[in-house]
Amino acid sequence: MVARGTPVRPRHARVGPIVHPQDAANVLDTGISLWFPAPRSYTGEDMAELHLHGGTAVVRSVLDALGSVPGLRIADPGEFSRRAFDNGKMDLTALEGVADLVNAETEAQRRLAIRQAHGELYQRYDAWRRELVAAMAKIEALIDFGEDENIEDGVYDDVCRHVAHLAADISAHLDDKRQGEIMRSGVALSIVGPPNSGKSTLLNKLAQRQVAIVSPIAGTTRDIVETTLDIGGYPVVVRDTAGLRHGSSDAIEMEGMRRAMDAARDADIRICMLDVQQALQGGAGSGFLETREWRALLDMPHTFVVLNKADTVEATPGAAAEWARAHGVGCTPVLLSCATMAGWDPLMQVVAADIQRSWDAATADQMPLTKARHRQHLRRCLVHLHAFARAADGHSAAVLGAEELRAAAAALGRITGRIGTEDVLDTLFSTFCIGK
Repeated sequence: MVARGTPVRPRHARVGPIVHPQDAANVLDTGISLWFPAPRSYTGEDMAELHLHGGTAVVRSVLDALGSVPGLRIADPGEFSRRAFDNGKMDLTALEGVADLVNAETEAQRRLAIRQAHGELYQRYDAWRRELVAAMAKIEALIDFGEDENIEDGVYDDVCRHVAHLAADISAHLDDKRQGEIMRSGVALSIVGPPNSGKSTLLNKLAQRQVAIVSPIAGTTRDIVETTLDIGGYPVVVRDTAGLRHGSSDAIEMEGMRRAMDAARDADIRICMLDVQQALQGGAGSGFLETREWRALLDMPHTFVVLNKADTVEATPGAAAEWARAHGVGCTPVLLSCATMAGWDPLMQVVAADIQRSWDAATADQMPLTKARHRQHLRRCLVHLHAFARAADGHSAAVLGAEELRAAAAALGRITGRIGTEDVLDTLFSTFCIGK
């Protein structure tokens, strides 16, 4: 493939012509070739890289030329990473981090994925697993060689204290308010309010395209319209919902309003949108706004009130604040005009600041959970650690406790993909002078 010349040095970039393997006169491109002999490569196997110019014709011609070489084929999706895992170059959490990095759409997602791909979660989980393996080795030695003079007194009590401390660390890790999972999948934001308050227009402005149908006819939005956006570098799943009002007899519209309330209650953030003229000049602006359901939404954390169409009336921040006090609204309303974009920056800033305070896991000192799969296995690990702690003293308790520790270590091993009993044996024989 690469024109012959000086011998190729490992991990040394070499610039030169890239020729067809069946026709040396056919120069496909001028590029860079790199050679990575095993085991110091991404997969742990012999690897070669070709860096080409990015034109479609160039890439296609090189791929066609490679396909003419007997035994060569296009890699399956994820095959290089799978080989890296099989050869011990990566663990499951790092593989998941690589996949998240490829799919990252915002800066926060990229930062979180790169930390996971570089092994930050693996280092924590594998350290916990090694601690459990060491505890298991001590318990196994106590069971089999409890009378041996090399086994110190108080070993079981020391293990119990260590396991209790480890369980507390895992519990604290689980108590993260799902920061990592939310940041990975996107913060859920629902836009709710009366009909014709500008909810669909706001969604279209956020998306910078026509996502939702905008019409002066009340009840145009019947179902939830959803799109994923980047707000301040954070992934946000924005949902436009049906207008909330009293007096509708349309079964479809009523179902849309029920779904709107459910979406608002389940969201991480809510934007309650009102027509500023109706709000300031007509009291609450709508019969629905006096209901307990609406009040409950306003009282939820991470809820913002937006008074839209501020270009149609003489409205000031002071008047908006006075309206909020008069109607028991805890947050300061944001005056907005979707027509002129006045108030747009303050709204984006307040939403981004709330996300940063509550869910920005990418810059946390301790990397949080990013997958429901991790949470499931960590909870299973805790179940076995708590079962170990409940065991009474005595020889039988040590036997049962060893099984609980083994199951807890296996649960951690399933997160990283590193499960094995040989670790226990290695630690056992390296720590105690048994059979000497």
